[in-house]
Amino acid sequence: MRTIAFFNNKGGVGKTSLVYHVAWMLSELGINVLAVDLDPQSNLTSAFLTEDELERVWPEGAGKHPRTMMGAVDRLSDSLGDIEPPEPWACGERISLIPGDLGLSLFEDRLSEAWSQCTDDNPRTAGIGFRTISAFYRIVASVGAKVDADIGLIDVGPNIGALNRSALIACDAVVVPLAADMFSLQGLRNLGPTLRQWRGGWSDRKVRATVPKDLPLPSGAMEPLGYVLLNPSVRENRPVKAYGRWAGRIPGVYETEVLAQAPSGATKPEDDRNCIAMVKHFKSLMPLAQDARKPMFLLKPADGAIGGHAGAVSECYSQFQLLTRALLDRL
Repeated sequence: MRTIAFFNNKGGVGKTSLVYHVAWMLSELGINVLAVDLDPQSNLTSAFLTEDELERVWPEGAGKHPRTMMGAVDRLSDSLGDIEPPEPWACGERISLIPGDLGLSLFEDRLSEAWSQCTDDNPRTAGIGFRTISAFYRIVASVGAKVDADIGLIDVGPNIGALNRSALIACDAVVVPLAADMFSLQGLRNLGPTLRQWRGGWSDRKVRATVPKDLPLPSGAMEPLGYVLLNPSVRENRPVKAYGRWAGRIPGVYETEVLAQAPSGATKPEDDRNCIAMVKHFKSLMPLAQDARKPMFLLKPADGAIGGHAGAVSECYSQFQLLTRALLDRL
């Protein structure tokens, strides 16, 4: 299984919707998918599961949620044992889900402490640190093997704290969802140096002699696959002035900040080799998809996708198919 994290320091660009739709398109292409919700807000979980299923995932008053990612690390968090990979939720013919949990926020301090423990000269202390930092990786690998997943898609929140550091370390590759605005560019400037710092810090820790010999560890490659430009604003088939202003800066900022390379000279995302795809905002389809509890590109006339909506569904399918095939090619 190859794992991809979808990550940007800027929130509100449509990241979770992107993960959700890519998971469904991978399924359409005959590929087994494991979706992993490592954002404490758990929006990806809410997109996949019905209200009744959510009540079973997060039972009121139960305290513990054994079928979530937090349930998988509860014993480790309380220093009572190691991980307990959860039973995944089947969300489609080829889609499995490890649900998120608001309680993951409480695990962040433990992860921050564990990062320092990995460098301790005491083998026992360092071992605890490595087991904690590698927890997400080991859970995802175990569940992925159980469901025979080919691709793991990991949704994370828009921050650069210890929780996301452990989530990204567990991934083979990183995709950056972007909008054409000033804040997305600032997010790139924060994200690039942070990824290099995390990658280097993890590499330094892995070469220490105190790593437990029986413990599988992630490579921490976090290879940047490129970016996806979401929701480009278009008026009469031409970018509006504000959109063009910020979109033209994305190629250079991505190259310098994320790849640490000299700019190639690309001034448009559509001409940039690092742009995986540009995906429109199908605003008219989203309410229908939410009511039908399915991806926008699988809406049917019975779901209300008639007239102009039917054409938008077809276009949406084409865009996500191109995007998903481009992701697979880069992997």
